[in-house]
Amino acid sequence: MADPLKEIFNKFCAFGGGKGAVAEMDNAKFAKFCRDTKLLDKKFTATDADLIFAKAKAKGERKLKFAEFKGAALTLVAEKKGVAPNALLESICNAGGPTSSGTKADAVKFHDDKSLYTGVYANGGPSTVDRGHDGLAGIVSDHDALTADIRGVVQK
Repeated sequence: MADPLKEIFNKFCAFGGGKGAVAEMDNAKFAKFCRDTKLLDKKFTATDADLIFAKAKAKGERKLKFAEFKGAALTLVAEKKGVAPNALLESICNAGGPTSSGTKADAVKFHDDKSLYTGVYANGGPSTVDRGHDGLAGIVSDHDALTADIRGVVQK
């Protein structure tokens, strides 16, 4: 049976990463992990999460590997919260994976209801095709055959 903590770690590492997601957790994903698993409270704040991430990762690295996450980071989190490491692991495993909290646009009366459109847009919007003429030839033939001098002044 696979380690449920490793599965959760991999889910948070892959969240928002696209196809090229690697099994390493950066600071933003560690903060999201702390928020989504409900670890943050008065004893353990977002600032504490940033500091623990910095302590747990290898010096000179930007991301946490699973061994560092399980060994150092979770031990420091349990110590800061004042709970047993096993109780912390159980609450993390029960919390599940990352959650997406995107926004949804509000309804806009004059945009969504096409029966309220006015002007050109009531008829489907502006067009690049002149209806009623047979292309460019029809437009040119309808034009009064006025002549213009070299400066563009119309001669009658």
